[in-house]
Amino acid sequence: MAIDVFDPLFLAAASPAVLLAGVSKGGFGAGAGFAATPLLALVVDPALAVGMMLPLLMVMDATGLRAYWRRWNWPDARAMMIGCVPGIALGAAFFTVVPQDAIRLLIGGIALAFVAFQLARERGWDPTGGRASPVWRGVPWGAVAGFTSCVTHAGGPPAAVHLLGRRLDKSLYQATTVIVFWWINLVKVGPYWAVGLFDDGQLRAALWLAPVAVIGMLAGVWAHSRVDDRLFFALIRVFLTITGCKLIWDGATGLLA
Repeated sequence: MAIDVFDPLFLAAASPAVLLAGVSKGGFGAGAGFAATPLLALVVDPALAVGMMLPLLMVMDATGLRAYWRRWNWPDARAMMIGCVPGIALGAAFFTVVPQDAIRLLIGGIALAFVAFQLARERGWDPTGGRASPVWRGVPWGAVAGFTSCVTHAGGPPAAVHLLGRRLDKSLYQATTVIVFWWINLVKVGPYWAVGLFDDGQLRAALWLAPVAVIGMLAGVWAHSRVDDRLFFALIRVFLTITGCKLIWDGATGLLA
């Protein structure tokens, strides 16, 4: 079913989802933008949601590159950019062999895993054991980020596991994620086109929502160094837990039907 950009239910989900993604990619509540895909997957098929979000993420990337230009750590960015390519190829193949209900199940599972990851970080979990990770580990983590980003636009947690281990400061970390995900999203265009993720009105819907994406991105850049994001993250965790459980239920019942 094609996206109807004038459907009130779609607009009620898409507008806050895109705004949330923009705010997160701008640097406020980094990683929380993944919540946009689960929210959209509640009202449209996951393939429609994923295809529509990619052009909007690319609009945000262009805005973010200007805000964080040349402030990234290039060795870390380069390692992840190399690693993401095979991960994206695997993710595109995934779309061609699994049903939509299985993708719902995966998105729901990743949503709950994201919540667990954030809670573990807050409680002092350190995947590196207190030592700075070597740069080369960005290649395999980039592959994981490429796969999860291709399937659900959820590359943030795998990227965070590596980049947080590199002991980057807040702004350097944010700038590095901006250039990495600019590249990941650019590479995804060809595979998405090849597997038909732009065939059902996704590009038209993205065009209508592009101003919302820019507003969200600029708001995130502004809030990055001015606003405490603890309450924001707490609300996102509650939302993702509920949404993740709903998607797992819908996916599992659909597969078993």
